[in-house]
Amino acid sequence: MAKQGKKLQDAAKLVDRTKLYSVDEAIALAKETSTVNFDATVEVAFRLGIDTRKNDQQIRGAVVLPNGTGKTQRVLVFAKGDKAKEAEAAGADFVGDADYINKIQQGWFDFDVIVATPDMMGEVGKIGRVLGPKGLMPNPKTGTVTFDVTKAVNEIKAGKVEYRADKAGIIHAPIGKASFDNEKLVENFKTVFETIQKAKPSAAKGVYMKSVVVTTTMGPAVKIDAAAAAK
Repeated sequence: MAKQGKKLQDAAKLVDRTKLYSVDEAIALAKETSTVNFDATVEVAFRLGIDTRKNDQQIRGAVVLPNGTGKTQRVLVFAKGDKAKEAEAAGADFVGDADYINKIQQGWFDFDVIVATPDMMGEVGKIGRVLGPKGLMPNPKTGTVTFDVTKAVNEIKAGKVEYRADKAGIIHAPIGKASFDNEKLVENFKTVFETIQKAKPSAAKGVYMKSVVVTTTMGPAVKIDAAAAAK
């Protein structure tokens, strides 16, 4: 761990913590300062001027990254009959109903995202206490409770990411891998940035985007000039 700490300290020296970087500069610098010996995830964090205790200032949704995330998501679909066949045809990794609910109750979690048809939500609700804390509960706001299972599976496989403001008003979202071309990461960043901008609650007062930073797994944070990025 000491070796990793030294690497991070050296990487952090390359970042001017007082400076707001352009999107292009920030992404290039985040990649340059990646300290791990695997293909790190590049992530963006938005600190927003919202009061998440108020229902009209909750922010939650999903966005499809134009260049994907660099990770293939394993999709479990809860559906019956024709909708189950449709999910299989769309390329879902697992499709079923009560059988998979039983498996999850027994501790099976070899999947990344759950999609459920609305008629299955009564059953899925039985394992809500297990799924909720892991962030796996399907939700209409993120497009994972739907009868259009083909669209849902296709979008997840193409690189759909869910975002949600935590209690402190911070949203974390992956925008790809350090091995991606800078242009692809910039394009993914802009897609997420514009989505979060549009999600501003009308009830939010004052500065909306307080800070935007980009990081890689275990790498230093690089601050982005949000005002410039918005232009």
